[in-house]
Amino acid sequence: MIEKNIFLLKTSAESLPYLWEKLGMKEFLLKLVVSDWKHLNGGLLLLRLFAGGMMLTHGWAKLSSFTDLSVTFPDPLGVGNTFSLVLNVFAEVGCSLCLILGFVTRLAVLPLIFNMAMAFFIIHGADAFAVREMALLYLGMYVVVFWAGGGKYAVDEIIRQKLIRRVIP
Repeated sequence: MIEKNIFLLKTSAESLPYLWEKLGMKEFLLKLVVSDWKHLNGGLLLLRLFAGGMMLTHGWAKLSSFTDLSVTFPDPLGVGNTFSLVLNVFAEVGCSLCLILGFVTRLAVLPLIFNMAMAFFIIHGADAFAVREMALLYLGMYVVVFWAGGGKYAVDEIIRQKLIRRVIP
């Protein structure tokens, strides 16, 4: 019985390269390890949808309780509580919608980057890192989107394609 099990193990080990190629495991593992540029646009789409959608919930909550917040909202720029809240809601609602659609993506993330930098460094600057952590996470995501752009699956790309067709018939 033991000899039979050893024989099975030996033949299995010898046929491992065959199974490796036959089942396509090599290609599967390479896809997990090696960067693939063709999936970059899908990743940018998911990042835009996630970051924009999550920030939209924060902005919508501020917009829903605008009258209550306008009295107590922080004013780090010295422009008044209400106007600071208006700027914040513009960034978190308007710019997040543009980010989700991929419309003027790099321009749309600039107010969001500024907003999160203010939240991280000034508004919550004296707080513990656990409180500031979410602002830094959003800031990092927005900087990546600013750096990479909206990607192929964005309204920006549709506009770019139409402009290229006009310029080059």
